[in-house]
Amino acid sequence: MSTSPNLAVLDALDKARTQWYHITAIVIAGMGFFTDAYDLFCITTVSKLLGRLYYYDPHPVDGKLKPGKLPQDVNNFVVGVALIGTLTGQLFFGWLGDVLGRKRVYGVTLILMAMCAICSGLSFGSTPKAVMGTLCFFRFWLGFGIGGDYPLSATIMSEYANKKTRGAFIAAVFAMQGVGLIFAGLVSMILSAIFLHSFPAPPFSSDHIRSTQPEADFMWRIVLMLGAIPALITYYWRMKMPETARYTALIAGNAKQAALDMGKVLEFEIEADQEKVTQFKSANDYPLLSGEFLRRHGLHLLGTMSTWFLLDIAFYSQNLTQKDIFPVMHLTSKAENVNALKEVLQTSKAMFIIALCGTFPGYWLTVLFIEKLGRFRIQLLGFFMMSVLMLIMGIMYEYLRDKNHVLFATLYGLTFFFANFGPNSTTFVLPAELFPTRVRSTCHALSAAAGKAGAIFGAFFVQNYTLDEDPRKIRSAIVALAFTNMIGFFCTFLVTETKGKSLEEISGEDGKAAEGKA
Repeated sequence: MSTSPNLAVLDALDKARTQWYHITAIVIAGMGFFTDAYDLFCITTVSKLLGRLYYYDPHPVDGKLKPGKLPQDVNNFVVGVALIGTLTGQLFFGWLGDVLGRKRVYGVTLILMAMCAICSGLSFGSTPKAVMGTLCFFRFWLGFGIGGDYPLSATIMSEYANKKTRGAFIAAVFAMQGVGLIFAGLVSMILSAIFLHSFPAPPFSSDHIRSTQPEADFMWRIVLMLGAIPALITYYWRMKMPETARYTALIAGNAKQAALDMGKVLEFEIEADQEKVTQFKSANDYPLLSGEFLRRHGLHLLGTMSTWFLLDIAFYSQNLTQKDIFPVMHLTSKAENVNALKEVLQTSKAMFIIALCGTFPGYWLTVLFIEKLGRFRIQLLGFFMMSVLMLIMGIMYEYLRDKNHVLFATLYGLTFFFANFGPNSTTFVLPAELFPTRVRSTCHALSAAAGKAGAIFGAFFVQNYTLDEDPRKIRSAIVALAFTNMIGFFCTFLVTETKGKSLEEISGEDGKAAEGKA
């Protein structure tokens, strides 16, 4: 294949200094991820409250009464149904982003997220089954909207950025997920504290009925509905963003419009290069399901899908089962010793501390170091450290649980740190860089959907090992997750380093084979 000529608009984007429009794009795309994380993980703070409100059984179990608890299958669906929606949304909107354009479908995801966040809080019914069924219905469609944000935000940011800081910009968008996690804990903590101050109640051990405040039924609804606010605020600014020049030129074939759009953003005139665009398109006109794609990018796609799948088994298992592990770490009290709102307050506070001290720093260290260390090294380091830390926690589980709670909490927090200063960030960045423009959004969607398949496995299977707080089951789950991360370490060798290269150089769209493996 002959080498395709360079396009002026792509050269201008790759060489552009960091400007205000870069920062604006990070904030606009990042607010979507802030909302995503808040909506996905705020349910963790209130799921035990739902059990107390709707599933209290007045008949003794093993000779004593216990606070209400969501049945295992109901708990799995309440927590995990949004992940199923996210997976389907990723595939649908990722494909649509390559067919219709990134911008055209970008606002739809936010509207869907805002509507379903509000409707989730309005889940009413005459029976617990009706309330949970309505909640699960709207959380599925909430997840569907969230799913669209993954491939679209990553693709838009990668196609807007210059090649020197592209990885940091994409990672910064994803790092807003860490801020969303913190706010999920913070908002639940503040609201539960306000409600607890206004409606005090005795612990369950003192009064089985009055320990569950009826007013708590409003609290969890407010927590869920507040997720609509950042989505609504961001919608206007998303609609003002121009389509990416790479989509307009290389897929739509409109070099003049691409040069005009980016000329406004970069604030200087860019040559249209219509003839060169035509050559670019003809040199890279192969679909996803083709031998050419398989030859060029088959291993890359296998690498991005497998690593994201394996990472999310561990990452979402940890996040979604925090509420079950916190009592073992003595970060929260036993359910019998607190009232309903106090339990939410303690769970939210523990989640907030873990996110602030372990999760949040990891995201932003990736932003700082991804262009120095590269994606490949950070991903290897993260997978390796997660494996080691989880193996230590699994092997020493009884000792840590009974005799060294501080060390247990530290190790647990460090696994979150190395997940985010590691594969949780890089598995998002790499699929946005490795693949050609024509299928970039779809390939990111496939990789992200593989990740959500791992998250669903964690929500519906791994979570079963932690619900009854059986130490043997929890130990087995932690050790299994350690080995899952080690497999992810080796699957990382299927991808290449992308640091410092243009998207066309990485994908081979410039007519040259993608160079060198990491």
